[in-house]
Amino acid sequence: MELKTIPYSLTVCKVTSAADIDLHAPFYFIGKTDQELSLVCRTEDTPAQTAAREDGWRGFRIEGVLDFSLIGILSKLTAILAAEQIGIFAVSTYNTDYILVKEAQFTAALDALRAAGYTITEAAA
Repeated sequence: MELKTIPYSLTVCKVTSAADIDLHAPFYFIGKTDQELSLVCRTEDTPAQTAAREDGWRGFRIEGVLDFSLIGILSKLTAILAAEQIGIFAVSTYNTDYILVKEAQFTAALDALRAAGYTITEAAA
């Protein structure tokens, strides 16, 4: 299975208004529940006003479109990282899954996944 890195630093934050989010930015995830409005975006696209903010994330995605009938793909990846004591922040889209890890552990995460047989493709910046 192929994994592709995301070529920039990411921020995970809570915002108080969707109006603060740059919907023209090239990369972001928005999650809204009855309790919060969360945003994952490139660090340079983080809104000036946030309720909480965590910088210093890097990420990768599972390449290709995943069929909804596939079971355990995210579980296998996260188990490899958990065995290396690497925490994750996962986001899923209609097509695939994204895994974020802290920048300080990014190389170790990729090394562990390579050792487990995953192919890593570095995205162009």
